[in-house]
Amino acid sequence: MYGAAGAPARSASAPVVRSARRPPPQATGSVEKGSPPPSSRSSPGAPADEKERFDPTQFQDCIIQGLSETGTDLEAVAKFLDASGAKLDYRRYAETLFDILVAGGMLAPGGTLADDMMRTNVCVFAAQEDLETMQAFAQVFNKLIRRYKYLEKGFEDEVKKLLLFLKGFSESERNKLAMLTGVLLANGTLNASILNSLYNENLVKEGVSAAFAVKLFKSWINEKDINAVAASLRKVSMDNRLMELFPANKQSVEHFTKYFTEAGLKELSEYVRNQQTIGARKELQKELQEQMSRGDPFKDIILYVKEEMKKNNIPEPVVIGIVWSSVMSTVEWNKKEELVAEQAIKHLKQYSPLLAAFTTQGQSELTLLLKIQEYCYDNIHFMKAFQKIVVLFYKAEVLSEEPILKWYKDAHMAKGKSVFLEQMKKFVEWLKNAEEESESEAEEGD
Repeated sequence: MYGAAGAPARSASAPVVRSARRPPPQATGSVEKGSPPPSSRSSPGAPADEKERFDPTQFQDCIIQGLSETGTDLEAVAKFLDASGAKLDYRRYAETLFDILVAGGMLAPGGTLADDMMRTNVCVFAAQEDLETMQAFAQVFNKLIRRYKYLEKGFEDEVKKLLLFLKGFSESERNKLAMLTGVLLANGTLNASILNSLYNENLVKEGVSAAFAVKLFKSWINEKDINAVAASLRKVSMDNRLMELFPANKQSVEHFTKYFTEAGLKELSEYVRNQQTIGARKELQKELQEQMSRGDPFKDIILYVKEEMKKNNIPEPVVIGIVWSSVMSTVEWNKKEELVAEQAIKHLKQYSPLLAAFTTQGQSELTLLLKIQEYCYDNIHFMKAFQKIVVLFYKAEVLSEEPILKWYKDAHMAKGKSVFLEQMKKFVEWLKNAEEESESEAEEGD
């Protein structure tokens, strides 16, 4: 059996067969198959190598013969591979070794089995097509690479190659490879940078990359979760490239979300949508800062921001935070506390019309108050400027009394809380009195 996977057991050891994909070429020499070529035979009296050195064909024959003796018991396969590394040159023939374990024999360019070569059914492509079987095979690769650490790079190169050969494999073979790759990514045997191969133009164009990615991400997320997957993608700067699995004319959040949600990967769809939103916000802030540094008219800036809000579905409370950060980053602030407040008031008075355009909701005003509080706390020279900024924005109709009173009562954050509440005490009392006076005037008018 294939470990615990439940693949059909054979009554005898696994057969060694020849590839039937292409007819064998005509023999060109008299050396018997299985005998070392003249160049690799030991000369009389020559010292024996530490490890037996063969050409790739002979190395393949040794591995396949050993696998045929283990049968399909993957525990026995792992033990055979562990022991064979002591006498066979895995370092030199890593590609051949991994070709056999995945496809059953040496692969020719494009992914077909090489002409007239022995092959084995003890391989990924001949195994049962289910996740449990691929998990069992992943353990074989794990044990092998843990035992022979120098195989790590060779295995990574092998998987990159196999991904480029996807069109040469059957759909079932691709599915097995995808599940196996997902498990190996989850357990850290492979690095997510191997996914670069899926961005091959031909694979993308024919839909092979996207279909393969579905199986791969399903097995990866099954082993871990979307947060762990996201962290691995981020580590190799792949987190913003997933839409490249589709041709240029289909690289939209809508298409990606529909495709992967229908395939049962809603969490991946939501992750990509969030990434796209984060990317859009970063781009918005970058463009805003450039427009401000050029001195573009506020009406043009406001129009641009509102278009971006609509296009990328960015809510106003998020936008006011971006506008505030952009406004505060356009200036070289004075390092003296007694001078920075005056500089800030002058600068923010100029930008009040821009900020006011994006505080049309109470939540946006509250967000701005929290951003101001955070900024004044994080930049020590601004600690005494908080109240002056809030009063300026109140007078400029960027902020209104209700959000200010809410912030004061229970919506403030912990950063600098005691200092800022004390600064705001008299102004809040004035607001409350003004509110009471207006209410009494309204009652008298009635």
